[in-house]
Amino acid sequence: MEPRERSAFVSAYTKVLTAAWSDDGYVGRLEENPRTALAEQGLELPANATVRIVRAIGGDPDLEAQVALWNAGKETGVYELRVPSSPQIEDRELSEADLEAVAGGDSYCCCCSPCCCCT
Repeated sequence: MEPRERSAFVSAYTKVLTAAWSDDGYVGRLEENPRTALAEQGLELPANATVRIVRAIGGDPDLEAQVALWNAGKETGVYELRVPSSPQIEDRELSEADLEAVAGGDSYCCCCSPCCCCT
């Protein structure tokens, strides 16, 4: 797959995943009429191609494997698209340590940036 074609595929595949993870209606369309649902996100298939949607449980999609599967479809006429279930997002309150790590904690050095105490 040429770099430009790969980039277009990755972009459209990302849109498919995002839609599948956020819109139950899209998931229904993807399962009932995958060709049309994929076209909504920019993935066009040849007229004589077969598309197979594989719904995986959990896990992150392996992008390189998906690119290879899609590319193989050019030879076989069977395009396989793996659409894992929604990623699990940790839902918890941030601890003080988490907040310090995000804010920089005690590692701030006034010598690196000007402030009122560096005069």
